[in-house]
Amino acid sequence: MNDAPRPMPIPQPMLTPTALPPLSLYVHFPWCVRKCPYCDFNSHALHGALPEADYVAALLRDVTLQSHAIQGRALQSIFLGGGTPSLFSPAALARLLDAVRQQLALAADVEVTLEANPGTIERGRFADYRSAGITRVSLGAQSFDSAQLQRLGRIHSGADTERAVAELHAAGLSNFNLDLMYGLPQQTPTAALADIERALALQPAHISHYQLTLEPGTVFAGRPPAGMPDTDCSADMQLACQQRLADAGYPQYEVSAYAPASARCRHNLNYWQFGDYLGIGAGAHGKCSRLEQGRLLIERSVQPREPRRYLASLAAARPQLTTQAVPGAELPFEFLLNALRLNAGFEQCEFEQRTGLAFALVADGLGRAQRRGLMRSCGTRWSASAQGLNFLNDLLADFLPPQGPPVGRSLYTQRGQSVPTN
Repeated sequence: MNDAPRPMPIPQPMLTPTALPPLSLYVHFPWCVRKCPYCDFNSHALHGALPEADYVAALLRDVTLQSHAIQGRALQSIFLGGGTPSLFSPAALARLLDAVRQQLALAADVEVTLEANPGTIERGRFADYRSAGITRVSLGAQSFDSAQLQRLGRIHSGADTERAVAELHAAGLSNFNLDLMYGLPQQTPTAALADIERALALQPAHISHYQLTLEPGTVFAGRPPAGMPDTDCSADMQLACQQRLADAGYPQYEVSAYAPASARCRHNLNYWQFGDYLGIGAGAHGKCSRLEQGRLLIERSVQPREPRRYLASLAAARPQLTTQAVPGAELPFEFLLNALRLNAGFEQCEFEQRTGLAFALVADGLGRAQRRGLMRSCGTRWSASAQGLNFLNDLLADFLPPQGPPVGRSLYTQRGQSVPTN
């Protein structure tokens, strides 16, 4: 029997789903103190004064222009990402969130996450962020080793992270994530585990643990740091840290995310479950679904990347948001690219509800992957096997549209905590 990958057939629409997916809001803040050499996100080193008031005003105009996509839904989560959103004052974020509440419906238990750099937090600021409406914080610790932080171009120390966490606890923001990296230059499994131990001592609700990769266009890609661990060493680090996190009560629920069920990041879960999200801010991406003439139509949007261009377009009332329908042939790959990041995978009905396509379209491909040991099924639920999680590129290749990966969508990325499309 030949189980080799084959091109996906052109999908045909099925009956319209009865409900639209859950909706979130992503807000991008493009400035940081210094651009890290490994970072390929839309971030820019701040030169001069932060245009705080102008940027918040532009974001609010952006919200107004996109409010038609709500279609009666309440926002389940808001994610303030970057860049370094914690460069913005609590008062500025309070103005933003108050205005969002006035324009859009929010779920009663809406999750509002702020990404923060431990090197930009002043004493008492987290209490003010909490008063502004922040319910969750993601701290970019990356490592607790001083030499590693210097290699990574970070502006903070391990002690800064510990002080920031103390501020979080004092402010009553116990729902926080620590972002850690492994596979660092000259790092050993023992050193990677030492970072995990330092993190566990701070009692975070959630830990993101992802491998350093040399992304095209970054400083590290052009000038790779010396002493990068080989594949086997990095795998040893991942397995050892994964086991230590599980033993400490932080089971893996996504490729690079670890938390008890009650502390999983609801915003990122919405991405991985192929939910909808508005994207506002320079370079932000969005994905929204709508029902039109008996069909589910899915559109992706992208904002101008350069902050000055974004600000100018909103100030002149000439927004440059680019919107494009996702072709039906790309939807199976798009869905699986996200859903198979989750250890729990997805239900067959979720595929149909989120894509508007019949599950039969991917059933044969999933069956072939299962025979290759890359997938597993339990009733109507499908998920990647342990082997499949290690070889997701091979697994996903069977679901590529005939023309190859969608423009701007890599086959697979290890990095999980930051927004997948920004």
